[in-house]
Amino acid sequence: MGKSKAKRFRSAPFSPAGPQRAASGEGPAGEDGDGGSSAAELLEKLQHPSADVREFACASISKMLQQKHAIPAFLQRDVVRCLGPMLLDQSLAVRETAAGALRNLSACGGFEVCDDMVTKDIMTPLVALLKECSAGLEANEVSPMKCKDTKKNCVEDIANEAVNVLWNVCECNGTAVSVFNKEGCLDVVLQYLKKFSTNVDLALSVAHCLQTVTEDNPDLLSSFNASAHQVLESIMLSQDNTMEHILLRTLLAGSVWNIKDTIPSSSQASTINAILKIFSESLVVDAGETVIHMKEAETQRLKLTAEAETEENVGDTIDNSVLNEDDEMEEPPKGKVKRENDISDLLPSDKWELKQVTALLMAQQTALEIIVNMCCSEDPSDDEWEELSSSDESDLFMENSYDEGGGQPMSPLCLSAEVHAALMNNLIPKKILEKTAFPNSVAVDICTHSPSWKPLIRKMNTVQCRALTCLHSILLVSDVDCLGGASTLQSLAQHLSQLVFSQPEFPTHTEFLEAVTSAMRALLQTMASKNISQCMTPEQLMTLCEAGIHSGNISVRVNVVSILGIAGSVLAKIEDTAETLKSLFSDDWKISS
Repeated sequence: MGKSKAKRFRSAPFSPAGPQRAASGEGPAGEDGDGGSSAAELLEKLQHPSADVREFACASISKMLQQKHAIPAFLQRDVVRCLGPMLLDQSLAVRETAAGALRNLSACGGFEVCDDMVTKDIMTPLVALLKECSAGLEANEVSPMKCKDTKKNCVEDIANEAVNVLWNVCECNGTAVSVFNKEGCLDVVLQYLKKFSTNVDLALSVAHCLQTVTEDNPDLLSSFNASAHQVLESIMLSQDNTMEHILLRTLLAGSVWNIKDTIPSSSQASTINAILKIFSESLVVDAGETVIHMKEAETQRLKLTAEAETEENVGDTIDNSVLNEDDEMEEPPKGKVKRENDISDLLPSDKWELKQVTALLMAQQTALEIIVNMCCSEDPSDDEWEELSSSDESDLFMENSYDEGGGQPMSPLCLSAEVHAALMNNLIPKKILEKTAFPNSVAVDICTHSPSWKPLIRKMNTVQCRALTCLHSILLVSDVDCLGGASTLQSLAQHLSQLVFSQPEFPTHTEFLEAVTSAMRALLQTMASKNISQCMTPEQLMTLCEAGIHSGNISVRVNVVSILGIAGSVLAKIEDTAETLKSLFSDDWKISS
């Protein structure tokens, strides 16, 4: 168990802002708790000659499918084959609501349901719909097709729902990915991606989907021609500074990394630098401060909106009284009267600020995960790891893990010169280190007292854990001098110790413990190999080991055993440490991994 194995990440499944199509509230009218009866009635209404009835049925099904307990009743009645034809219904509204229902089914049902959807041939109508929407986008350039809500573009909204279904099933099913390849879906979704400046939601759905289908998919590489690269490059170079556009560029940078083999060798270095520059722009933003500012902005906006509505109601009352006094006045036009300098249509939606923070946190998490994968892109097989891990712990590691000549780590993880240079040029290690700190306490308190913002706490904690895992990977593949020398590593050791030991209670969150012990293990390995003095006290080591013993996570236990072995090996070379070694390796420790 000598070498640390770097953790790899796959693209995040489903939608980071919520896997389901936006819908809330109770079930359809008349629902009496009998899920089977309601499912049968709604599926039957899909065949109704009235488009309005079909749309209502699709919308009701979509709402019910957000409840996992309702899904089996629909699956038993072949909901996939019932909804599939609705994707090509003559009514655009029916198409959109049907795609929304399938989106919820694929997101809430999970892997098994997605497999069933592909088995039931959902890909045939789905691909046909995607291609029709792509053709419709060109027609929309001349005469945009509007839905019942005249603010919405029907074709783009339908495409957004359909792309989310595609993303979900491709994430779960290899056959769906094969269909994506063979049916030329790449060109279709790239057409949608071009709408990024006017419809960032659609572009984000495509970017998530692309990150999924480009991962470990060599059959798709030949489809990335010069035109496809140009589309991706143009968006990566865009200057929009909203958090959603930062997320969009981050996701596309991840896709470009996945297809790096299609990039000419002469352009590899500049492309990698561009990717890491995007990640740097994402990581440099202080998420805690952003939460604080965005929450203040939301509070102020809602206050102004309430005041404006109050004034409008008072104005309506005055207008009505004047009209009653003068019957000869001209009757005002029915419907909404647009006031001079009215900007209500330009105001963000009710959750705009929350959406921005969520996008930022997802961008930072994604950037960190991809950097981890960049550091272990040449990850050896499990068999190779077995062989590498069969050696004894500390002395063998310190004797063999570094090349005698150049001092470069002889790690199984191969970091290319281009990636290493880009990491350092963009100050990535420094920004990663900043993200390893605990989330801003003020931001956490704000989120704690707001139900809709409370899920951000978990997202902030996830970013911290990803940063620690990223730090672990960089420590494995970087030379001591590149990391800043002995003093920097000692400061880093103190920082990691504070994360673990400065809290009122010892951390017990499994994901955090795995990430922080992995980083500590890699750091101690590096320091020991260069005879750099370590700052962890025997008491801290014993506390850490005790926590490792009781952890249900095998990675935590392995990391703790390795840390103990490294510390013991270092202490064994120092005089007058026999008593300390006895306390660390007494019979009281029963560590089994």
